[in-house]
Amino acid sequence: MQTLYSPQQLPIYSIEPDEIAGNKNFRVYNFEGTLPNQSELLIPHRKDHYLVVLNRQSDSRQWIDMTPYVLKNNTIYFAGPSHIIVKEGFKQLWSTGIAFTKEFLSLQENASLSKLPIIENLHDGHELALTAADLNFVEDILAKINTEYQKPGEWQQRMLTAYLTVLLTYLSRLYTEQFKESDHSADKLLLKTFQAKINESYHELHEVGDYASMLNISAGHLSEVVKIQSGKPAIKHIHERLVLEAQRLLFHTEHSLKEITFDLGFSDTSYFNRFFKRETGVTPATYRANIREMYH
Repeated sequence: MQTLYSPQQLPIYSIEPDEIAGNKNFRVYNFEGTLPNQSELLIPHRKDHYLVVLNRQSDSRQWIDMTPYVLKNNTIYFAGPSHIIVKEGFKQLWSTGIAFTKEFLSLQENASLSKLPIIENLHDGHELALTAADLNFVEDILAKINTEYQKPGEWQQRMLTAYLTVLLTYLSRLYTEQFKESDHSADKLLLKTFQAKINESYHELHEVGDYASMLNISAGHLSEVVKIQSGKPAIKHIHERLVLEAQRLLFHTEHSLKEITFDLGFSDTSYFNRFFKRETGVTPATYRANIREMYH
C-alpha cells in the first residue's frame, strides 16, 4: 500500500508572485487572524524554496519530516526545499513569513547566505525559541522588510537582501546556541528511524513492539529512548500518525467510515470510532462535518 508520504505523489509548491512585488524568488506573507489555505490543509508537500516564519499566535500543529510541532506563540519556524510539510491546524493564525528560493540565495550579493547555519540546517531543526529581546529584534527587522516590500524599485532588491542577511545571521546565532552536537547522538537517530518506520508501516502496524522488532531492540528500550528524546510515549507517535491520515481521508475524500477503518488497519469500525474520539475529542463523523462546514 502506498503511504501518504510517497515521494512520487508529493506536490511541490512554488512561490506565487503577488500583486505587490511580483517576485517569484522572494515573497512576504502576513497573516492576521487568517485561516490556513484549504488546498494545502492535510496535504503532504514540499516547497521549492525556504520559508522562515515568526508565529505570533496560533493554536494548531504542523508536521515537518514526520515530527509534529504544536505551534508556540512568538516562536520562529523554518524549513527548506528538502523537507516534507503537513499543515494540520484549522485555527486562525497571526504570523509573518519570508519565502525565498535557492535562486535568490545564488545571486552574487547573496551567495554567503547559503552557508549560514539556519540555511544549511545540519541539526535538522525547525523551531527557534525567542527571548523578549530576540522578539523585539526580529519584529523590527520584519517591519523593515515589510516596508521595503511595499516599495518596488531599483533599490528594493538590495534593501531586501540587506535586511534578510541581518535576519538570517541573527537567527543563525540563535540556531547554533539552541542546537548542539548532541543532537546527532545514537538516541536521536533512533527516534528519527522509529518515526520513519511508522511512516512506512502505520497502515499495518499499530504496536510499539512491532516497531521494536523491526529495529532489533526491545520494546522497553525503544519506549524509554523515544520518551526521553521526544517527551512523549512511543505509542503516541503511532497514534498521532494514524489520526493525521484519518483526518486527511475524512476531509479530502468521500470514503465511508468503514473504508477508512480498514484502510488504516483497524478491524472494527466501532473500535476506530472510539480510538479517534479518544485522540481528538470528537467522532470521525463529527470531525468531517465540522471541518467541511468551516471551509465550505
